[in-house]
Formats: sequence, structure tokens, C-alpha cells
Amino acid sequence: MQKRRTVPLGILRRFLAATMCSICITSLFLVHVHFYHPHTGHKFNDMFLTFHDPQSWIRELAPPRYSKVPIFPPKLKDSIGDSDYEKLWKPLSNNGFLPCTKPSSNYTAPAESRGYLSVHTNGGLNQMRTGICDMVAIARIINATLVIPDLDKSSFWQDTSNFSDIFDEEWFISSLANDVKIIKKLPKSRTKPTRIVKQFKSWSGMVYYENEIASMWDHFKVIRASKSDSRLANNNLPPDIQRLRCRACYEALRFSPRIEQMGKMLVERMRLFGPYIALHLRYEKDMLAFSGCTHDLSTAEAEELKIIRKGTNYWKRKDIDPLEERSKGFCPLTPKEVGIFLTALGYPSKTPIYIAAGEIYGGESHMTELRSRYPLLLSKEKLASIEELGPFTNHASQMAALDYIVSIESDVFVHSYPGNMARAVEGHRRFLGRGRTISPDRKALVRLFDNLANGTMTEGKTLSNKVIDLHKKRLGLLRKRKGAISGTKGAERLRSEESFYANPSPDCFCRTESTTQLDVM
Repeated sequence: MQKRRTVPLGILRRFLAATMCSICITSLFLVHVHFYHPHTGHKFNDMFLTFHDPQSWIRELAPPRYSKVPIFPPKLKDSIGDSDYEKLWKPLSNNGFLPCTKPSSNYTAPAESRGYLSVHTNGGLNQMRTGICDMVAIARIINATLVIPDLDKSSFWQDTSNFSDIFDEEWFISSLANDVKIIKKLPKSRTKPTRIVKQFKSWSGMVYYENEIASMWDHFKVIRASKSDSRLANNNLPPDIQRLRCRACYEALRFSPRIEQMGKMLVERMRLFGPYIALHLRYEKDMLAFSGCTHDLSTAEAEELKIIRKGTNYWKRKDIDPLEERSKGFCPLTPKEVGIFLTALGYPSKTPIYIAAGEIYGGESHMTELRSRYPLLLSKEKLASIEELGPFTNHASQMAALDYIVSIESDVFVHSYPGNMARAVEGHRRFLGRGRTISPDRKALVRLFDNLANGTMTEGKTLSNKVIDLHKKRLGLLRKRKGAISGTKGAERLRSEESFYANPSPDCFCRTESTTQLDVM
């Protein structure tokens, strides 16, 4: 009897052991599959961490239905120490202010249309985006039917994309139906007669559009705006017009579903590494040639940029002193300088950084020192396969839209130069209440970098304290938009105002009873 009981017990033990082993193997297999690339068969870790391969950055050049998930899911917050989280990653308080875009009780349905507003947008993706939103507001002011804008196809980026290739056209039309009538194309009866092409005056207010532009309806049925950028003033517009601009920019102007899907996928893959920085590294050939900035470039590179600048007819400034420009803080930070800056702020070398940029001038030769500090430099080309990026690769604005999405959703956004992309991301992150948006004080930083170069200062606690102190109020705080620079006049005064789309506050925010008025910082 004793022997008979022993045999089945041994079999049972062996069966249980085999079952447990099987479960372990299956679990390992599932984890392994989770990190496998669906098209290439390469593991994500192999793709991401092969840093000796040349990095192809592609060109810089806009939101998905951004998730309402907190910027820091619990797992991410738990993955770093409390002190580091507070110092480096914790989103700033909005002091009770919330996005508020609903029109006032006096807002009415669109008035009867007096004609058609046709628009030719100009510039890169983000310049076109803000221009489109301004044109929505202008169409409302002058009682026009807005025709879906034509995107710029002839500028530096040479992108053939149409509006519907980048944006969700049907959503754009339907979501603004209570504000402006929008149609896809001009009626055939209006394609030729009674039309005028007009370049609207920059930074214009209500009086200009209600009088000078609206009076054109007496003679024309189609007004064609030849440019769309900066055609509307930043300030002194009715509250309902300002809120309409925010509805257009942050709610109506969604990306096409395929761009949204791809952008969200890139964000998810970045999150595999934990909290991440999106770095808009504006160190591209066109930017350096335009600005005349040559710091850390070779003589041959500086000469190449000079030739490009002098050969570009629509760039007015030809003779530029690069040393003077840099001393005034007008130059983009170099990749090396960005590395020093992030180190001084306290971000550890293991921090994942998404490079939201075009092709870096000089390629890897100028990225070496940044990479030596932060090996986890990633990009859409590193995060996705050639097959996945294929539909977007030859369209600079669509590629820029992917960078925009990853930047909006990042835990920290840093730019090296406050161009159109940087301003648009900064404003959108403010509106959504996203994490930190760091704007480097380039003029002050140049002095510190020069002290490092001449040996009067070394990297360490002293430098770190200075950099942190300089940027306490440059972290994307919710604050009132800054007005014009004192002493400026005319167009220069309007130009010096803080961009509405870089900071849509206070126009597009409401506050609870417990909050106080926003201050300018």
C-alpha cells in the first residue's frame, strides 16, 4: 500500500514542476515578443541602443486628440526618486486656472456670408498652423465663408501635402460650424470673376479688418489672402475672438488619423524608457545660415552658410557679425551647449531624450559631445522602422507633425531656439497643463559657456546653481502674456509682443473663486 501511494505522488510532483517550468518559459516568451519590432524582427532594445550607427535626424519643420492621462503615470513616478521628481520632472501648478474656450452668452451664430476668404498659407508647419487659426478668426470678423486653406508647397521644405493630408478636414469644418462657415473648394461660379489678392497688414486689429478689408465686399466676392502668418494682433482683441483662436488651434485643428496614430505610437515607445525630454534642437543648415551663427563651426562650414545666406534673395540681412549675434543671445544653442545646460540643470546621463529636429548641420560631428553626456538620444527614425515611417518620410510637414506630437506629450520640453515650433509647443503645453517647458536664457548662458571655455569656471555645483537660478521662472509657468517692449514703436512694437500662440493666457483660461489674478513674470 505504501509503495502504491508513492508512485502517483512522484508523478504529481513531476507534473507540477513541468507545469511551472512551462509557465515561466511562456512568460519569458511573451515579454520577449512585447519588445520585438513588428516589421523588422529586431528587438526594440537592439534598435534603440545601437548608438554607434549614424543618426539620421531628418528635417524639422502639428495635435492628436491628446490623452487626458496624467503626464506622470504612477509607474513612471515610482521609477525615480522623490527628490529628483520634485526637482526635475514634477509638473508646475496651474494655481487653479483651467482652459476655457467656450464663447460668451453674447456670441451669436455666424452672420450671413458676404463672400469667400481664400487663403495661401506660408512657411513651415507651425507657421502655417497659427496662420490658419488667425484666418478662422478673420473670417468671423469680416463675415466670410472660409475656403479650406492651401498649404505652402514652394518654401524651403518643398512639401506637396494638402490640408487633408495633415489635418482632419471633416472635423475642422464641423467643429467650427457655430463660428464660421467653411467649405472645401470655391464654387465654380466664383473661381474667376470679382476676386482680389491681398496681403493683409501684419498684427492688425479689429478696426483694420472691419473697415479696410470688409469694405472690399462692395467690389469683390472672393478675397485671396496671399500670406497667413502674423496677420492678426496678439492683444486688444474682443474676448470671443481670442477664444475662437484657441478653439481653432487647440480643438479644431487636429491631425489626420494616420498622423495621430503614428504620433501616439512614438510616444508609447518613448515611454518604455521612462520619463523623457523632448529637445527641439534648432541646429539645422537653414537656421544657421539665416541667423549668421557660426560658433564651433569650421571655416569651411561658416563659409558655406555665408554663401547660402547671400544667395537667398528673401533674407534681408546679408552681413552678420556672428560674435555679436551670439553675445546678444540671438544664436541657437549648439548641441554641445545643450548638453552642458541639461547637465547643469541636474538631468542624469540615463535620461531619454527625443530629438525633435531636422537634419543636424554637420551630422554626427556636432552631436558627439551631446551623445557622450546623454547616450539615449532617440528620434522617430530610431523608434520606428523604415516601413512604418514610409508614408511620411518625403513630406517634411507630416514628419514635423510627428515631432510636434511627441514634444507635446513629453514630460519636459526644451528648445535651443525660440522659433515657430518652440513657441507653438510652449503655448499648447501651457493650454493643456503639460509638464515643464524650459526656455534657455541664451544671453546669460553664453557668458557661462565662455567662462568654461577660457578656464575661469569649471562644471560643477557653482555652475549648476547659477543655471538653476537663472531658469526658475523659465519653466513654462502659467502667467499673463507679456506686452510690447518699452520704447518700441509702430510695427516693431507689435512685433515685440509675446506671441498669442506661445502663451494664450489669460484669454483662454478661467479661474476658480479661490485663485488670484495671473501675474506677468
